[in-house]
Amino acid sequence: MTKDIKKAVFAAGAICWRLVDGQVRVLVIHRTKYGDVTLPKGKVDPGETLPQTAVREIKEETGITVSLGVPVGIAHYTLGSGRDKFVHYWAAKVTEGAVRQSTFVPNGEVAAQEWVSIDRARRYLSYPQDVEVLERFESLVDEGVTDTFALIVLRHAKATARGDWSGSDASRPLTDKGVRQAASIVPSLAAWSPRKIITSSAVRCVTTVAPLAAETGIEPKRTDAISQDAWENGESDVRSVIGKRIRKRKTAVICSHGPVIPDILREIALATGTLDGAYLRDASALGTGEFSVVHLSASNPGSGIITIETHSPRD
Repeated sequence: MTKDIKKAVFAAGAICWRLVDGQVRVLVIHRTKYGDVTLPKGKVDPGETLPQTAVREIKEETGITVSLGVPVGIAHYTLGSGRDKFVHYWAAKVTEGAVRQSTFVPNGEVAAQEWVSIDRARRYLSYPQDVEVLERFESLVDEGVTDTFALIVLRHAKATARGDWSGSDASRPLTDKGVRQAASIVPSLAAWSPRKIITSSAVRCVTTVAPLAAETGIEPKRTDAISQDAWENGESDVRSVIGKRIRKRKTAVICSHGPVIPDILREIALATGTLDGAYLRDASALGTGEFSVVHLSASNPGSGIITIETHSPRD
């Protein structure tokens, strides 16, 4: 099984969607070489993450810049070579500005692109695995939770151990590995286009989000409210931090510490009326540099947590 997975081909793409006269329209592409109709996607380049691939491939195939939304499944099929292929898909809302700024022209790979209804896309698509992904997206439409934002809960990267550091706990720096981790997660985090970065005031958290801040131009907001020192002293205020982010309904990265992260996930669930469960504990059990993307509805706040996905640094 492991050997087969190593031979597998991995790719990523999205159901790109927009509202036209109040109706959901999805983007399909007519490929030149294969004479088929499919969803925008492409293979992972060496060193890329799946979210990074999805954003890049959509830009290359359609000329449209997108931000990822909710994951809508994995298409699995066997290539003519006998190798398995796994394509990870997200939903991606496309703004009118992004449509106007599209650089697409017909080319040797994509002959045309077309915005169609879900029903028409179902008839157009050439492959059953694409239809299955489309139907998972349709279920989100039926539930009224296609328009989403994310709270990205990030555990700081690898830091110098307490026993190896003579200063205060809050001043512990990242190790060389931690610095590499912090840099490696930037393309994945950027795929969701965060609008805000909230970080514990501890050096190891501030340093973890520094590469993302440099990439996005967002000035991180430092707070003691989600620091480990405050948590250990019973003085943390996770509830106010999370409550504000949910009220704003804008995608944000929240960088904190291993012991604090379960409280952060719990407060997201409480603030959205979501039932507790093992899935929250799984999403909280993050290694250094790992993050969980908690997807919430921007238009239907009572729907609770839609789904959670977890990603790791490449180093």
